Amino acid sequence: MTATLIWILVALLAIGLYLSWTAGRLDRLHARIDAARAALDAQLLRRASVTQELATSGVLDPAASIVLYEAAHAARQAEEDQREVAESELSQALRAVFAEAPQVEAVREAPGGEAAARELTEAVRRVPMARRFHNDAVGAARRLREHRKVRWFRLAGHAPFPMAFEMDDEPPAALADRAA
Repeated sequence: MTATLIWILVALLAIGLYLSWTAGRLDRLHARIDAARAALDAQLLRRASVTQELATSGVLDPAASIVLYEAAHAARQAEEDQREVAESELSQALRAVFAEAPQVEAVREAPGGEAAARELTEAVRRVPMARRFHNDAVGAARRLREHRKVRWFRLAGHAPFPMAFEMDDEPPAALADRAA
């Protein structure tokens, strides 16, 4: 009787440790999602800021400046539920304006244009990476949260179900060529 009781206690302790480890892992994944989301937000804000700066610099023609400024402004001011759409529209505006290399060359030839073109190229290149890191963290947390043990024992607590950030982040061809 005593040996059986000891084995039951050992088994319960092992199960408790395993569940505790799983809950800690899930908590670390949620923290990783938060950090990745903050990095993604920073990169998206940087891209919109650089775009607005370029649009107001007078380097581009007026039509391109208006298109870029309005798209960047909409991306910066978008509510959370409209953010993906606004960021996708900024990507489309960047591709429309910088579809061909002569437009990038015109920016580079203007005073201060080389630095502006380099900064825009870096900002456009970093957004897909930040989004990929965020979505990878979301995928890992989702896979863990789908396990029965996590659902049955409510190891996720009250944390909201993680959502991926889906947007069109394809860089303009002329800027992508410069980055390579």
